[in-house]
Amino acid sequence: MVEVKLFSGTKSKYLAEKIAYFYGEELAACEVKTFSDGEMRIVIDESVRGAHIFFITSTFAPSDNLLELLLMIDSAKRASAGYITAVIPYYGYARQDRKDKPRVPISAKLIANLLQAAGANRIMTMDLHADQIQGFFDIPVDHLKGEAIFMPYLEKQDLTNTIFASPDVGGVKRARSFAKYFKRDLVICDKERIKANEVKSITVIGDVTGADVILVDDLIDTAGTLCKAADALIEKGARSVKAMCTHPVLSGKAYENIENSQISKIITTDTIPLKRQSDKIEVLSCAQLFSKAIRNTHEYKSIAALFVDKSLD
Repeated sequence: MVEVKLFSGTKSKYLAEKIAYFYGEELAACEVKTFSDGEMRIVIDESVRGAHIFFITSTFAPSDNLLELLLMIDSAKRASAGYITAVIPYYGYARQDRKDKPRVPISAKLIANLLQAAGANRIMTMDLHADQIQGFFDIPVDHLKGEAIFMPYLEKQDLTNTIFASPDVGGVKRARSFAKYFKRDLVICDKERIKANEVKSITVIGDVTGADVILVDDLIDTAGTLCKAADALIEKGARSVKAMCTHPVLSGKAYENIENSQISKIITTDTIPLKRQSDKIEVLSCAQLFSKAIRNTHEYKSIAALFVDKSLD
């Protein structure tokens, strides 16, 4: 069988090492050299000729993480790698997936073009901000779901008084999958924005009186929307509010917003490293899910099996 080699981006090594551990392989040697002006130079320190390469890196800010990934892919392509898969647990720029006003880029599509131009043969990611981003690629995309991590966790909790909620209309499909799986009710928080990262008001659609509400989202940035949604739910009679998100972007005053909010806990994953620890944030690892997806890809097995097997045992 074709040899597998796992590489890590500089800032994603914390996750890549865990993925490699579950896969049963050491990370392959790759050196990122930096000139005094910040320009990067990638050196792959071992042969990759004919091998199936997996580059593991999330493209969170700064944009150096994306550029590093592009340079690694180009390095492997020019070194005659047999097949190159970009494993991107968090796909940055995914929120810019359409023209919502004149003279703006479709950044998610541009990133897809760059990855393909660099030489990626396949993309593996999790919980894209919009499912249709898969269509921006002309190569296979394995779109994993955070449900495979969160659902086994929730199965161990008492959900008899739980209602699931979407913090906005766009996330209803995601929240509904949890409500349907656990046979619980669903409510929607309809938000009115002033501008990006700033919410004017939130209206709760549905009855949450006396309920323990779990907000479900794909990412948390400044946490402004989430905290306002929690306030609105408590005002409507909810007993408690927790939240689940796949990608803890947590920029700006996110940590302060969370600490001062009525949210009792946020359950998230390690697609992005936390900038600091918080008693309100619990992190579940996505490493085992990605290690299984990598193995199934290499062995030409179904990735769909990972959506059915929620236990990951």
